[in-house]
Amino acid sequence: MSDTDLLRLSILVAGLLLIAAIYFFGRPRKPGQGRRVEEERGRVEPVLGATPEAGSGPAPEEGAVQPELALDAPAASATATSELGKRREESFEKIVTLYVAARAGQVLRGPDIVVAAEKAGLVYGHMQIFHRLVDGHPDRGPVFSVANIRKPGGFDMATIQELETPAVAFFLTLPAPIPALDAWEKMLPTAQRMAELLDGVVLDESRNALGRQRIAHIREELRAWDRQHEAPPLTKPPRW
Repeated sequence: MSDTDLLRLSILVAGLLLIAAIYFFGRPRKPGQGRRVEEERGRVEPVLGATPEAGSGPAPEEGAVQPELALDAPAASATATSELGKRREESFEKIVTLYVAARAGQVLRGPDIVVAAEKAGLVYGHMQIFHRLVDGHPDRGPVFSVANIRKPGGFDMATIQELETPAVAFFLTLPAPIPALDAWEKMLPTAQRMAELLDGVVLDESRNALGRQRIAHIREELRAWDRQHEAPPLTKPPRW
């Protein structure tokens, strides 16, 4: 199998995993779900950097969508035309996805998401979503972005007070403006920070609790990706 075929197969597998996540998030909710519980007996408070409990993912939500597909929809306000956080090129080779999800029986609310995103160092911009930009070089495009899993994928500030969602999606699109591993090392703690601020949990691309083993595996994948895409060393012309 050629390198091109392997690349296409990798992208296909990543797409199938994201589609599976859409299926889980898109299943119908049970009656009564989505109400905030102010006091929950036996609730475990999230800790920055801690591994979330297995099975503590979001309540299934109708209308959930794949982040990058959701962003194809027309935006409702002029803010969507902002160039802040826009990728220089539309093509990509790989996507790494994480979710920050509400605990069972709860939802993430729009105003809380905005405050958490700002505290985590994200900026609001292109396609009405949040982005992490390269310090001092916002024109290079997003290191990673954060979208709503519900259609159309953005956070419309005109209706942000009414917004409720079971989860938000973090997605790192490669190639990024910085090395892939460096981008991951920025995305992971940001997701953990937002989960702490929102009293949520961090899930991997398959909607499972993000554990240390999976984190280590992703790091190895991105380290290998960087090695494959690093610029070849300059060779000096031979002396005659």
